[in-house]
Amino acid sequence: MLRNIFYALVFGSLFAACSAPSVSSIPDFASGETARWIQDDRPLPTADSLFYLDHPAPLFRRAFTTDQPIRKATLLITAAGYYQAFVNGERIGKNVLDPAWTDFSKRIYYSEYDLTDQLREGENCLAVALGNGFYNPLPLRKWGRRNLREDLAAVGNPTFISKLQIVYENGTSEEIISDDSWKYTYGPVVKNSVYLGVVYDGRRVIDGWQAPGFDDSSWSSATLSDGPGGALQKAFFPAVQIAQEISPVAISSLKAGTWMVDMGVNFTGSYRIQLSGNPGDTVNFRFGERIYEDGTLNPMTAVIGQIKRAGTGGPGAPPIAWQTDTYIFGETPQVWFQPEFTYHTYRYMEITGLQGQPSAEDIKGLFLHSQVPAPNSFASSSELLNDIQEATERTFLANLISVQSDCPAREKFGYGGDINATSESFIYNFDMQDFYRKTIYDWLDAMNDTTFVDTAPYVGIQYCGISWESAFLLTQYYLYLYYNDTAIIEELYERDRQWMDKVARLHPEGLVEQGLSDHESLLPVPVELTGTAHYLQCARIMETFAGVMKDEVRRKQYSELADQLQQIIKERFWEQPVTEEINRQTLFSTLLYHGIVPEEELEAAKDSLLLAVRNGPAGHFNTGIFGTKYVLETLSEHAGPETVFEIVNSTAYPGWGHMIDRGATTIWETWKESDNVYSNCHPMFGTVTEWHYRWLAGIRPDPEHPGFREFILAPATPSGLDAVNCTYQTPLGPVVSKWERQSDGTYQYEMSIPSGSKARVTIPHLQAQSIVIKRLEDEGMEQPAGLENGNFELDAGTYLITVS
Repeated sequence: MLRNIFYALVFGSLFAACSAPSVSSIPDFASGETARWIQDDRPLPTADSLFYLDHPAPLFRRAFTTDQPIRKATLLITAAGYYQAFVNGERIGKNVLDPAWTDFSKRIYYSEYDLTDQLREGENCLAVALGNGFYNPLPLRKWGRRNLREDLAAVGNPTFISKLQIVYENGTSEEIISDDSWKYTYGPVVKNSVYLGVVYDGRRVIDGWQAPGFDDSSWSSATLSDGPGGALQKAFFPAVQIAQEISPVAISSLKAGTWMVDMGVNFTGSYRIQLSGNPGDTVNFRFGERIYEDGTLNPMTAVIGQIKRAGTGGPGAPPIAWQTDTYIFGETPQVWFQPEFTYHTYRYMEITGLQGQPSAEDIKGLFLHSQVPAPNSFASSSELLNDIQEATERTFLANLISVQSDCPAREKFGYGGDINATSESFIYNFDMQDFYRKTIYDWLDAMNDTTFVDTAPYVGIQYCGISWESAFLLTQYYLYLYYNDTAIIEELYERDRQWMDKVARLHPEGLVEQGLSDHESLLPVPVELTGTAHYLQCARIMETFAGVMKDEVRRKQYSELADQLQQIIKERFWEQPVTEEINRQTLFSTLLYHGIVPEEELEAAKDSLLLAVRNGPAGHFNTGIFGTKYVLETLSEHAGPETVFEIVNSTAYPGWGHMIDRGATTIWETWKESDNVYSNCHPMFGTVTEWHYRWLAGIRPDPEHPGFREFILAPATPSGLDAVNCTYQTPLGPVVSKWERQSDGTYQYEMSIPSGSKARVTIPHLQAQSIVIKRLEDEGMEQPAGLENGNFELDAGTYLITVS
């Protein structure tokens, strides 16, 4: 009942915009005439195998006439599934794979477009093409068992809703709404799946269908529907768009009629290619992250849901569910083909069915991702570190297709554990505030009151436990820590409390004994360690949130809960010997990261962690999804970032440098190279980029002063690294941390502190070295207290600091 009341408060009526902060509610679907959801009248297949037959995507159009000058024209539009929208023959906007994936039974985001300059006096035409997206998925049995058609809350034929609001210069207005006056037919996209790809039949092309003057008298009237049930909310986060065009670096042929295109880097997206052929000729495309030693395509790391033999994927599914597209020629002998309603993850594109070799000029890879702002940057004098940074950024962006996925080909799901491990890393690289707000709402819609779920949107998977679902809470905290976003806390505080009550019901003794632990650790890690540590982290977060809400009673309750959980972990994993096989790197870094070890025993914990790392393969990390984040931080804090630098700046196995040395352009899912099972584009180990910003550049937030009102600026200068150049955009402005080692051993630092902020600076130096500081805005500044010790405070300004 309480949940229903909560949704009523957040969503309001079906056509009202949700009350997400900073989201405009005017114009919206609530005003004027009531638009209707519309679709074709084709029934869904009655058997799973029939979903794999041709089902052409529907095309809709609505002609209308304007007879006077237009002051303003605004289109509101969304769909369940994907849509393309056109006005007078031109595509509207730059968004692709729109709308964003959500639980369509709970909420659906719509886009708003200004069409004032695209309408004209006289006849006009709105047109829409629909794709399946995540609303009408194939019944693929991922891993032989998971079927999205059964697991998603809402599935059905693609449907859309729209409203064009026109205000004329004389003050009158008119609305063109989606209703049964629209006409539809079926177009050339005869199959479309976000997983398997697209089949496009050029023989079915309908020229001019999006333009005024087209004769649609033979088309059918649109069918009204109830829609998927979710409340409409204006999108407030970055949309998915084409962010980069990538040119091939090589095109080769290993056998007649088969061409291999190497795009040079692994990425997520689509492509545009010029094709030549005769009517009926068929061109097939396959995609993969790798090639075999003989140069042929290896598509196996990106195969959907590990469907790799006949029968695994269910009735009608392909024996191997690799990424494919098909183009069938119509009467036009030369065409540009750009598939819609799907996306692939690939470096290599295999083409068959062409009569001649394609040219590099005729192929463009289209890197698609949510257009999160990217004002931040990190570079260093180490070419290897720069390659790791670039590969990590590319991996992160490749996994932002309206949700933060764990892998953008095989699953495409928003797993919470990956978000918990990497959200700070994403925030250091991009402005994630609006994207992560959307993520939090996805979790709000995915969760229930009795069990933990693993992904948002929910896809039926629920075995990972608290370390995954707690992304709902941890992501809120990172918005608070990095952006001083207290509005999200105020909005969801009651729901946060209900969630903590659920955790207490599921783990009444405090010790977390069920769920997934340090995924992909090279040695076992009990969930009692990582799961209970996440429970402890959540209790501390709620203590902070209660303080923000001035809820002193509950602040004290959560503080006591945190103390109890800390004691449970300490007794289980610190005070008594751990006799079972365990990854001791994860063990000691978890204890140090979460403050379990008493202060007087920190030296012993540090020594234990150092020993565990030295005993690792090649003296490197063997940690998994959480342990890697923890060991990067705690080893830097307690043993020094120079120790970590020696590991990161190495090509030995296991490590990021080993991946780069083996040709990786995105980060792998596993330390060990995989050419079959595991994704080669996985954000999980991308936490190394957090270490770049936090330790080499030294930029760290202060939990007592969220939003960088005060922060730590403590760059590290490990031996073997000569320079770092880093910029991080805070809510108050950019922080610059730049340093360089001169040939004479002098260190030159440049630091910028934004207005309204203060930095607590630590400069590494020897006792015999002198430190001189100049403020560019005021060369006559007084030397700050503590300068001689390398520990001092700086107010807003740009400074040059010399250590010699």
